[in-house]
Amino acid sequence: MTGGGRESEGGEEEVRGARRIPGPRGAADDLDLASVPLPPLPPPGGSAPDEAVPEQSQPASASASGDAPETPESDAGEPEPDLGPGPAAEAWPEAEPADGTPEPHAPDPLVSSAPVVLPHQVLKALLGAWALSACSAEETAAVEDHLTGCAPCADEALRLRDAVGLLHTDGSLDLDPTLRTRVLDGCFGRRPARIPVPEWAAPYDAETARLDALLRDIGDSEWHAPVRLQWFEEERQVSRRTTVAGVIGHLMAVDGLLSAALGLDDPLDGGKTPLDPTERTETYWSATRRPPTRAVREPWRAQSHELIRTASFAGRNVAETSVSYGAFALPLQDAALDRAFECWVHGGDIADAVDYPYPAPSAAHLHRMIDLAARMLPAALAGRRSAGLAGPAKDLVAAGAPGRSLHLEIEGHGGGDWYIALDSPAAVGAPERAVAQVALDGVEFCRLVAGHISPVEAAAGQEGDREAIRDVLFAAASLSRL
Repeated sequence: MTGGGRESEGGEEEVRGARRIPGPRGAADDLDLASVPLPPLPPPGGSAPDEAVPEQSQPASASASGDAPETPESDAGEPEPDLGPGPAAEAWPEAEPADGTPEPHAPDPLVSSAPVVLPHQVLKALLGAWALSACSAEETAAVEDHLTGCAPCADEALRLRDAVGLLHTDGSLDLDPTLRTRVLDGCFGRRPARIPVPEWAAPYDAETARLDALLRDIGDSEWHAPVRLQWFEEERQVSRRTTVAGVIGHLMAVDGLLSAALGLDDPLDGGKTPLDPTERTETYWSATRRPPTRAVREPWRAQSHELIRTASFAGRNVAETSVSYGAFALPLQDAALDRAFECWVHGGDIADAVDYPYPAPSAAHLHRMIDLAARMLPAALAGRRSAGLAGPAKDLVAAGAPGRSLHLEIEGHGGGDWYIALDSPAAVGAPERAVAQVALDGVEFCRLVAGHISPVEAAAGQEGDREAIRDVLFAAASLSRL
């Protein structure tokens, strides 16, 4: 025994080294006392080791008597001489019961309040536990005190804390919407498709797949969640209330125009069915005896697959096939891009209704959608001018000649620069003839074209001819429909 009434320091390091990593610690509360074996008791009648008990003088009465030497038990039970403060008083062994049964080991009442002093290697090994807030109070204080004076450990601690932050991310657990495209690109890079999907049909393929992934992830009850469709009509915003299933029915009804152009079955049993997208949708909704349910997903998805498959097998010439929308017509490649745009817009409407994350399309696909809208703007301007809703033409030019233009600058995702002919749809927009400029974010421009925001809300930056700017923004909003 030492003067402190404990085992030697070597034994204490052995116990703690087995229980904790790294190394020994000076804090008393780190030692699990219940798991530490008690030291062996001396045999009855024996004496403590010589080095454990300081040499003490015997009382005179004990040396004069002829009795047998007393055991430590009898010594502990009798009053001791006043030895004064010192190591001897602390080192005296505790008393044991007369029957030889040892009493429970009591914790050392003397606990040092001095700060824990640990070597550099031990503190370095504790950095991981410190970053996870798994150290004791004494260890935390020791580590943080060490970090103020050790630059390498401070850098390592900072890196570990940053790594711990990545383990507790609050980000969405949904898959990256571009994952499917990246996986397919990787597969086709290793083994190209024998009959690939045409490039002009890729946006429609991607957007129908994204919307189908959303629909697979919602429950039966969410198919009846209310959805408000918005568009721009007669110089004002209008809306129509339906359900998630009703939106999919609307997409399937309008996609039937492409099916008819490719010689496939029209889901509305064409013939007497109108070509106008709004009238087709109203016809489909009114012909449905019961409110549509999630059962509408399978025929819609089968139709989109059949459209892509047929376009892929038809070859290049099919891209110029005319698709009639009633009041106007588009080549099949532009019609497929228009359907991709509407699929994304209505996918966002559904996502808002069911509180689901739904980001914008890839930059390449969004750029092509913006390009289609920009190419349709001159004709939309001419139509509004003939209806008296836009200012008169100021500088008519021959077809194909550069004319007065508006510089449409789309920033951010899918951005670029377009020059919109202002006076004639047959004119060519040119930078040298630009009389105005409008700057818009790519997604905001698409929301304007979809009729989700008004022209007044859309203009982020304007410069030049105010009338030309107003006419172009309202023409962009007039491209929207149900």
